[in-house]
Amino acid sequence: MSVSVKLVQFLKEKGVDYEVIPHDVTYTAQETAASVHTPGKEVAKSVIITDGTEYVMAVVDAPHQVDLKKFAALSGMKKTSLASEDRLREIFPDCEPGAMPPFGNLYGIKVFVDKTLEEDESIIFNAGSHFEAIRLKYEDFKRLAQPQVGDFAK
Repeated sequence: MSVSVKLVQFLKEKGVDYEVIPHDVTYTAQETAASVHTPGKEVAKSVIITDGTEYVMAVVDAPHQVDLKKFAALSGMKKTSLASEDRLREIFPDCEPGAMPPFGNLYGIKVFVDKTLEEDESIIFNAGSHFEAIRLKYEDFKRLAQPQVGDFAK
């Protein structure tokens, strides 16, 4: 798979400037950061969380993980856990598992973003594949994804 067609169409419709960045195949956000020669704090990763009935997206920078207790308090979800790879394939059919873009709203799920990403002028993220990323202004991401911002990284 390549960059999500759904995402690219959305960004074009909204008139957002973005850059597609090809890179070596990577499976973690920190590996992606190294591959594109960018500090990990500027690389966003999408984590899908469930309480057994609802699925939501938590977006954190590469060096951090989602603190599920903090996230549960922020989101109001009970007994949070990470979504299974099979479920990721269902929710994001045009993306490789683990390479979802931080636009859960395009897939019908709510987006939460950790406040640390608000410090970045631009962010880089996987956009459907493990070998291409997209860079865009954080403000464009925030305007289009309409995330709830909170403190849930550890």
